[in-house]
Amino acid sequence: METSSKKKTSPTDSNQTLDSTKTETRHDQRTVQTSGKVVSGETARGKDEERNVQIVPPDARVRQLKDQLIRAKVYLSLSATRSNPHFIRELRLRIKEVLRALGEATKDSDLSRSANEKLKAMEQTLAKGKQIQDDCATIVKKLRAMLHSAEEQLRVHKKQTLYLTHLTAKTLPKGLHCLPLRLSTEYFKLNSSQQHFPHQENLENPKLYHYALFSDNILAAAVVVNSTVSHAKDPSKHVFHIVTDRLNFAAMRMWFLANPPKYATVDVQNVEEFTWLNSSYSPVLKQLNSQSMIDYYFRSRADSDPNVKFRNPKYLSIMNHLRFYLPEIFPKLDKVLFLDDDIVVQKDLGGLWSLDLKGKVIGVVETCGESFHRFDRYLNFSNPLISKNFDPRACGWAFGMNIIDLNQWRRQNITEVYHSWQNRNHERQLWKLGTLPPGLITFWKRTYALDRSWHVLGLGYNPNVSQKDIQRAAVIHYNGNLKPWLEISIPKFRDYWSKFVDYDQAFLRECNINKLGGS
Repeated sequence: METSSKKKTSPTDSNQTLDSTKTETRHDQRTVQTSGKVVSGETARGKDEERNVQIVPPDARVRQLKDQLIRAKVYLSLSATRSNPHFIRELRLRIKEVLRALGEATKDSDLSRSANEKLKAMEQTLAKGKQIQDDCATIVKKLRAMLHSAEEQLRVHKKQTLYLTHLTAKTLPKGLHCLPLRLSTEYFKLNSSQQHFPHQENLENPKLYHYALFSDNILAAAVVVNSTVSHAKDPSKHVFHIVTDRLNFAAMRMWFLANPPKYATVDVQNVEEFTWLNSSYSPVLKQLNSQSMIDYYFRSRADSDPNVKFRNPKYLSIMNHLRFYLPEIFPKLDKVLFLDDDIVVQKDLGGLWSLDLKGKVIGVVETCGESFHRFDRYLNFSNPLISKNFDPRACGWAFGMNIIDLNQWRRQNITEVYHSWQNRNHERQLWKLGTLPPGLITFWKRTYALDRSWHVLGLGYNPNVSQKDIQRAAVIHYNGNLKPWLEISIPKFRDYWSKFVDYDQAFLRECNINKLGGS
């Protein structure tokens, strides 16, 4: 019988084959990920390898060169290495080479071609230093001393920067100094009939939308009015009440006579014509004129308050406190929208007048998203008058865009509340200067929280204000020192403001006021 060429499969062989098949199946199953996607073992290994590969930062060599310079400075100052003149000469030479190679580079692509060679040469020299001085404790001690010195220098520089920033913020650019002089000259050339604004019958009409704007900055006031009117659905319903000081009164009137907002009503008043606002009536006016306040403000820097922001002249101006006298300024109005002069309006604000404030006096946007915007940031809670009456963790809010119910103000006698607290603070024991602290106190439990999109703050100090928040905002606020009309302003935020300035206007050209560069 012919033997079959095919080998017979024994039960053992079958079991082995089955086991082998099961093993392969289990192996295949292990390649199935929880997501249900089949990934081969090779791909999975590749992904593991990718995860293990460290991403090299774009400034890796720059950091390494800077690190070498720090280590080199340590060896220059150690007694063991200083006693080796040959090593010190070589090290100083390497430091010069690395500094030259580093230059102003911030990333590796900025470095010169010779940077790698200089890095290697410095590393070899540093290795020699390690052989000379291998005492880690001594090196650590020296590094700590260097760190302490660097921190102290940083503290001093920060203080100097803060002081100079505040000084710059208080300095009026030459063009903005020229503008009111030029405008005043033109105003006094007008005859009396030409010095009046149209639509004066609207000033006391409670059915219209009334704005209170207190400013001595003509260009800033112009931007507030222009941006508001540009976004108004019906500009003829909007009435702007501008109050300025004696020095800028003629100039402010001339600007709006020469550049009237389309269909809207404007009036400009001189604060010094408010004869009722005197030191007999207003405690804050009495305090601002007192010798102690003058001494506090003008005394030498050596013993001055460490918080330099309180040296801003605006804190000594009654203009800054007019917001607490709105019912007296507008006796026939029911509601008014208070606006600071460093804001830009981006949407129609008419809806604010129809808001029901639920018996509250003032509509505000709260700012307690950050811990430093709570009451304990502004008020002295070590004083029992403050600690007994207020919550240190209560949410702060911002002036700058506030809808105010004047009828509720009168009913709740808010001005008297303000006067009462100002009298208690005559020695500045409850708060320092400014209007927000007394505002928080005066309107305690009398605020209505508006949606945050009505008023976005921070464009005058925080470059990280999100683009999304800015685009959604009805009003953006340049609170802080970096005002959009100053060269120290944040470049990427300038255009939101400058687009409401006509730089071709004759008075601006004559005073050489030009648009600042944006980003």
